[in-house]
Amino acid sequence: MRRLLRLVLPLLPLAFPAGTALAGGPKADCTREPQAHWMSREAISRKAVAAGYPDIRHIIVIGSCYEIEALTVRHLQADVVMDPMTGDVVAASMSNGPQR
Repeated sequence: MRRLLRLVLPLLPLAFPAGTALAGGPKADCTREPQAHWMSREAISRKAVAAGYPDIRHIIVIGSCYEIEALTVRHLQADVVMDPMTGDVVAASMSNGPQR
């Protein structure tokens, strides 16, 4: 599993081009369902950990999406936008900037 993550994580920025909607952008639109039907913050946190973001720092709502600030397994800072109904990663950006 770790070997797979080492192969996949560096490729994530290529999978989500610069035009992809990230948090704060006008296209932070994941669902039309009301928040009462969304996954809980605990459930979305578990999904983020399973997706390769083991150190969750913040979870906020942007538009109709969850945005998770986390550190990757390689200690890169990540901003991850997740669909609140399915827990799927919609967009992600990573940097090796300052870690809070």
